[in-house]
Amino acid sequence: MTPWIILGLALLGAAFVFYRGHAKRRKREQLLASPLTAEQRATVERLVPLVRRLPEPTRRALEGKINLFLDQITFRGQNGLEVSEDMELSIAAQACLLVVNSPVWYDTLRNVLIYPSAFLTNRNTHDGQFIHENSHATLGESWARGPVILSWDHALHGGLDAEDGHNVVIHEFAHQLDGLSGHTNGIPILRKGQAYAGWERAMLDAFADQVQRVENGERTLIDPYGASSHQEFFAEAIVTFFERPRAMRDQMPALYDQLGKLLALDPAQWH
Repeated sequence: MTPWIILGLALLGAAFVFYRGHAKRRKREQLLASPLTAEQRATVERLVPLVRRLPEPTRRALEGKINLFLDQITFRGQNGLEVSEDMELSIAAQACLLVVNSPVWYDTLRNVLIYPSAFLTNRNTHDGQFIHENSHATLGESWARGPVILSWDHALHGGLDAEDGHNVVIHEFAHQLDGLSGHTNGIPILRKGQAYAGWERAMLDAFADQVQRVENGERTLIDPYGASSHQEFFAEAIVTFFERPRAMRDQMPALYDQLGKLLALDPAQWH
């Protein structure tokens, strides 16, 4: 093969890669600029009433993110569950709330698995001599680079009730957001200009208070499950940020401020 042929093939390959990248970026921009249909918008407002509180520019941005999410993600029903458009829209709307004003995206996620209700997962425990396999009822799971696994019963309820402090979709996608840094440890990719020292101080102080209150049997604003680890605290704090924002702003102002900077949102001001 002559050098000219090799050069020509290399140029063709480079042109193909450039074209594919340009087409992908253009499609992404079109999806982000596309509104939902009137029927889709009504479905989202019915199943995720929290979106009704969003400022109008944020609602428009959310619809674009939902379109991008639906184009990227394959929803797979488990145990005979047939996935409907209502299910897809409900989950997509809740998941995209976390990134509606953020430059980060769920780039590596391709599949969301949906069970009809709580599903069994196996967990191995080691007692120093033997390994025991145990089954546990689970509402949701989030794996590095995907998939996200959800119980539809709980995903539906979490979207419908925006004030009970429980939301399995937001919780699991908070883990996805956390994991974009390469580690799921409660330290996500911070926003430009957001100091790590301020994030660490707010998170560690709030986590220590959470653990102490749970150990003392006291009521906590953030779900007690958040006391189990830093990553679970981060996920449950995100849920509280959306579902009980005014209480978090009043009781945990430093944590609320850091989450507000991270997500570029201020839900305590939403009507």
